[in-house]
Amino acid sequence: MKQGIFGSAFAATLAFLLTSASPASAAAQTDLEFELNSPSGNYLVGVFASKLRDTDIAAKYLGRALSDDPDNRNLVERAFILSLSSGYIDRAEALAERVVRYNKRHRMSHIVLGMREARKKRFESARKHFKQAGYTPVGELTSALLAAWSYAAQGKVTETFKALDALDKNDAFGNFKLFHGALIADFLGQPSRADQTYKQAYEQAGTTLRVVQSYGNYLHRAGRTDEASKVFKKYLNSSRRSPLVQVALDKLNNKESPGKFIASAAEGMAESMFSIASALSDEQNIDVSLIYVQLALSMRSDFDVARVLLGEIYEDTKRHAKAVETFQSVPATSPLKDNAEIQAAVNLDHLERTDEAIKALNAFIARNPKHFDANVTLGNIQRSHEKWEDAIVSYSRAIEVVPEIKENHWILMYFRGIAYERAKKWDLAEPDFLKALELKPDQPAVLNYLGYSWIEKGLNLKKAIGMVAKAVELRPNDGYIVDSLGWAHYQLGEFEDAVKHLERAVELRPEDPVINDHLGDAYWRVGRKLEAKFQWRHAKDNKPIEKDLKIIEEKLLKGMPDLEEPAPSANGSQPPSKS
Repeated sequence: MKQGIFGSAFAATLAFLLTSASPASAAAQTDLEFELNSPSGNYLVGVFASKLRDTDIAAKYLGRALSDDPDNRNLVERAFILSLSSGYIDRAEALAERVVRYNKRHRMSHIVLGMREARKKRFESARKHFKQAGYTPVGELTSALLAAWSYAAQGKVTETFKALDALDKNDAFGNFKLFHGALIADFLGQPSRADQTYKQAYEQAGTTLRVVQSYGNYLHRAGRTDEASKVFKKYLNSSRRSPLVQVALDKLNNKESPGKFIASAAEGMAESMFSIASALSDEQNIDVSLIYVQLALSMRSDFDVARVLLGEIYEDTKRHAKAVETFQSVPATSPLKDNAEIQAAVNLDHLERTDEAIKALNAFIARNPKHFDANVTLGNIQRSHEKWEDAIVSYSRAIEVVPEIKENHWILMYFRGIAYERAKKWDLAEPDFLKALELKPDQPAVLNYLGYSWIEKGLNLKKAIGMVAKAVELRPNDGYIVDSLGWAHYQLGEFEDAVKHLERAVELRPEDPVINDHLGDAYWRVGRKLEAKFQWRHAKDNKPIEKDLKIIEEKLLKGMPDLEEPAPSANGSQPPSKS
């Protein structure tokens, strides 16, 4: 969803403008709900939770610490940012008032206070705060967009577009100026300017969901239904899919009149914050994106596309319980409700509530049996938990509802092929792998899986090893694929070549017990027996599955038999890397 919301063209323009001081990545969502009586204890818990990106807990405990030490400026600023990140807007506004008393150039505090003034329709006061916020690149962008919409709220056309002209000083802001210039011109009833600017925005970022939605909406309202239809269909016929665009196209086909894409200046301000949030939702800047999406929702509580982005941010930062809660809060009337339900199930699975996830998806599919994404998602969860037969059923249902198998469906054929192969149905797996390669000829994961499977079965050996070698060429730093090539050479009796590739695989994935075991076997075959035992011990220490552990322990005790005897091997079939 994220990639289609505002588009790579917009995201790229901001990537170099902001280096966020992000907290360390969260290893896991943590339960920090316990009572502490000391001020220092509250502070430490708050800081620790902040580093784990658990902003709700952090805000709670730093709030307690602030109650104990109300004049601590560092605590005030921390509590402000965490309250804002958690969506506690009233609390953030109160703290922002305190921050600006001693730090008159605190950018985010002025943005929050300016937006509060705008909600109260005190636009002159709002602009004073926006002006104070405009001293960094992203601050300049935020300030200009919000100021422009505040003038638009008052119908001040000249001042509105003059405020937008402030973005001309930075070429990176060009797409933002075009998009919001078109929205504002449309909102203010300036059809000539709107038409020209929408067209330019579409030419620059026609793969972007919000540009497609707004331009198509404008064309529809202008009675240019054929043009609107082309805009919507072009988007839907690409590899992108959006229920929002589909609903807009359905309205057009049913001759329903749409309302304006932006119906109020408050919605325009929300769209501004959402634009920036979407563009900054990469891993490096995701904490800033979280703040901006909360600001968007503070201006427009029914902003479902922003709510979905919020859920995705929680998912990406491994706050899966918050993601479930957020996705489930999308109203049933929203075109995004189906997507939100599916993502809620994905996050339930991340929380190891897999039975709930599968139950929820099965209930959804019972209501919507031909829903492609729901069937694929269910298949993915079943496959990840080695429920091969169930995964086959889910993937097959998904394939049945596709009108025409296209290039982007290669992964569906590949995943069903894996399920067939693991279910020991090679006669059904092989055609799926071949179809996946037909759709995507140089896809390394498919080349690796099919090539290795052929080698295991003694089929098409020359072609098979060439396929695995090609996979390594395409993905040289994928330890699993490099391991496959090394193990393929081993199976063909080419032990020196096997050692070369398996040593590289261990460098890439030193923690993987299967790869260490493979290298140990190869070392043994070339006479490097001490090194072989070292690798087997390393494999054992890396917690292999029970079946493999017994084989490794036997090799540590007895070594490997001569080649004319059957050679034990732990997990000779290495699963390919994730695609």
